[in-house]
Amino acid sequence: MLSQKAKYALRALIMLAERTDDELVLIAEIAERENIPRKFLEAILVELRKHGLLFAKRGKSGGYRLARPAAEISFGEVIRLIDGHLAPIPCASKNSFRPCDDCIDPATCSVRWLMVQVRDATANVLDNQSLADALRHRQATGGLPVNFDI
Repeated sequence: MLSQKAKYALRALIMLAERTDDELVLIAEIAERENIPRKFLEAILVELRKHGLLFAKRGKSGGYRLARPAAEISFGEVIRLIDGHLAPIPCASKNSFRPCDDCIDPATCSVRWLMVQVRDATANVLDNQSLADALRHRQATGGLPVNFDI
């Protein structure tokens, strides 16, 4: 399940993706528009900056912007950075594999077999959808206008 933190991260990044390449946005503006608690948003943005998704500038004319083009930031990348994995259970994770406490043999477990398929299908969707795709969806459904060419 997608955590609230990951959902807020995605909403903030999509908002930043609407802006021109060099336009900086204040935390207060993101928090207000996306209805995200400011303190929680600050921690999320720091984490995204630390992982290279955001550029930040401090001071009077400071703010945040994407560090890479929106088309180069996938939903899967963001979710993995924030939540750590896409697998629905630990034994189906590629990067954080941990056998279930009650499992006799992960190699023959039919539940794990199915959850690996769920993980792979989820990863396929999330890794092939970018912030730019989300903006195109927003435009197609009558959402807020985008200020630049994707």
